[in-house]
Amino acid sequence: MSAGDQYDRLVTFVEDEMGFATSHYNDSYLQRRLASRMRRTGCESYDDYLGALRGDPEEQQALLDALSINVTGFFRNEDVWDGIRDVLRELTDESGQTSVWSAACADGREPYSLSMLAADDPRIDESSVSVLATDINDAALAAARKGVYESSRTVDIDEQLSYLSNYHRFVDRSGDTFAVRDEVKRRVAFERHDLINDGPKEGFDLVVCRNLFIYIDDEYKEPILRTVGRSLRPDGYLVIGKAETIPPQLKSAFAVQDGRLRIYRRD
Repeated sequence: MSAGDQYDRLVTFVEDEMGFATSHYNDSYLQRRLASRMRRTGCESYDDYLGALRGDPEEQQALLDALSINVTGFFRNEDVWDGIRDVLRELTDESGQTSVWSAACADGREPYSLSMLAADDPRIDESSVSVLATDINDAALAAARKGVYESSRTVDIDEQLSYLSNYHRFVDRSGDTFAVRDEVKRRVAFERHDLINDGPKEGFDLVVCRNLFIYIDDEYKEPILRTVGRSLRPDGYLVIGKAETIPPQLKSAFAVQDGRLRIYRRD
């Protein structure tokens, strides 16, 4: 059997038996994540790995965790956060309550960034802001609820948080460990949600869904964005990743607020 046929058998098993929608993701992304797990388990072919996967629930969970997209950071792309700051200022001026959805939130750094930004900026009414943070990965959500992060050789949490004028108001630091304070956590609720298979939410003023679509096959971007769009109130805002675009068939549903920062407004 060719390597291509073996790969097809493996991803079919992952989708049909493990419930992860491999067909929605591009092959280069899937192959990178599978190769990582194959190296860790000492498997030399897709068929070898499929055999190992079938009889090992722990490896199945490890693969699901690896496939769930979890690249994140506090205040990633600071110019985008300048734009989000402006949006939150406008929203809290306009309405009594401002509902924000951080979709595909990974380990929680994005929704906590939203919560900290609301408290940091005197022109944002922090008491009116609530954040729902969702992800497909249960392990990432568990880590997010704890709100404890560590700097490493490649990740400098202090540098990420320095976007704020005084992040120590919101985070307790002990060496390289940073723990988000309870007053920041109180504005954020976490729950599991699958953007591919689950339905829309309702009534959000702002949805932040960044750096997911670069991993998704083009034919599936549209239904995910329709789910997101139906979750926004009229004139609500959407922020996607700087390397991402709205598909042409959906451009009539979203007006460009800031094309460079990928901030849109629902028509």
